[in-house]
Amino acid sequence: MQIHCFGATRTTTGSMYLFEVNGKRLLLECGLFQGRREESIQRNCCFPFDPQQVDAVVLSHAHIDHAGNLPNLCKQGYTGNIHCTFATRDLCSIMLVDSAHIQMDDAAFVSKKRAKQKLPPVEPLYTIADAEKTLHQFVAVGYERPFLVVDGVTVTFRDAGHILGAAQVILDVREGGRKFRYLFSGDVGRGNDEILRDPQPTENVDYLQIESTYAGREHAVRIDADQTVGRLVLETLNQKGKVIIPAFSVGRTQQIVYVLNQLTLAGKLPRAPIFVDSPLSVNATEIYRLHPECFNDSINQFLHEKANPFGMENLTYIREVAHSMKLNDLKEPAVIISASGMCEAGRIRHHLKNHIGDPKNLILFIGFCAENTLGAQIVAGKSPVNIFGEPQLVRAKIVSLDTYSGHADKNELRRYVEKISGDIKKIVCIHGEESQCLAHAETLRAMKPKAEVIVPEYKQVVEI
Repeated sequence: MQIHCFGATRTTTGSMYLFEVNGKRLLLECGLFQGRREESIQRNCCFPFDPQQVDAVVLSHAHIDHAGNLPNLCKQGYTGNIHCTFATRDLCSIMLVDSAHIQMDDAAFVSKKRAKQKLPPVEPLYTIADAEKTLHQFVAVGYERPFLVVDGVTVTFRDAGHILGAAQVILDVREGGRKFRYLFSGDVGRGNDEILRDPQPTENVDYLQIESTYAGREHAVRIDADQTVGRLVLETLNQKGKVIIPAFSVGRTQQIVYVLNQLTLAGKLPRAPIFVDSPLSVNATEIYRLHPECFNDSINQFLHEKANPFGMENLTYIREVAHSMKLNDLKEPAVIISASGMCEAGRIRHHLKNHIGDPKNLILFIGFCAENTLGAQIVAGKSPVNIFGEPQLVRAKIVSLDTYSGHADKNELRRYVEKISGDIKKIVCIHGEESQCLAHAETLRAMKPKAEVIVPEYKQVVEI
């Protein structure tokens, strides 16, 4: 078996791994690469393999860096099944269409600039019609329900605790008279999540492919983060400022809404207006309510005994553009949660443009920002930053909390590996910036001295 590493190698975006086994081609993940514009365009438009020659696709979860290039794959000739969990399928039904909107808007913006230079327009990576057509190829399978995906390869999804529906992918392989188990961790959750269940351990693993996003770092304790959020938000509201929270529509938005709900119920925050300004976030929150099978016991209890964990009287979900624009005229203190979490697209850029220059305001980051994104520039202290092509001075207070990350940190990844049973012969470290992957490899070599630990580079082939 050979694994071609076509994405998320010594970086965190564009997850894509092509497995060649028993004369078949299985694609695990098909994510969008996000970073410098020219490199992103080239990496996303042109696959380093023929999509028509792929026999099956398996998807661990719905985040765009894992699923976002599926419509382009199908547009270029892939006609087979896309296997994932039920919640992942539902989330992709909104996230891929939203991504298509962004592709089309981006193409229109670039084409307008090119027209001024008398250059031809550019085409979007894919359209809404392409995204909707792709959804017909999704096949949903529940956790712990083994299924044959290609000859000699049986896949089982196991809860990864990362976002709703996220799965570890267990591949039980029969090849050339031998059997072995290959575990793809997907993105591993931290455990003790406010909403989701803990990552579930896997037994009898021979080979491991594992994410490394925060493998060289430790997160702060979550209970401290809730208190920190309460203190920061209260300070900002008291000085008549606004709290702007860039948040991923899936996962972080629901989590911070739940935290603000709990802080308000506990009397630690006033009932100031809270707005979730993102159609995708609104739709994603509705999908969260449809999948209580992914919830942990405490939130299930809250849901059955008390109220909607994602709703309260002072919380408003905004879909319409006109209602979003009215927030520009809002005079009173408020909390505005908007996507995207890395500030690369969506309504959050409008809110940043309107509020990043006021020292009374707080910009609160609660998720990971990849290198070269607008979010990463703001967190790094850059000023001015370009928003819609115009320089904006950063005068607002900037705070970044990685505690709400859906990714396990150094110690949590160690515990995750410790719970895996089996004689692991080879470990492949992916989905992390180079420093994090290399740090993870050193940790794993100490933990598993008999295992070969690899940190693959782009297009490297790993042989099993």
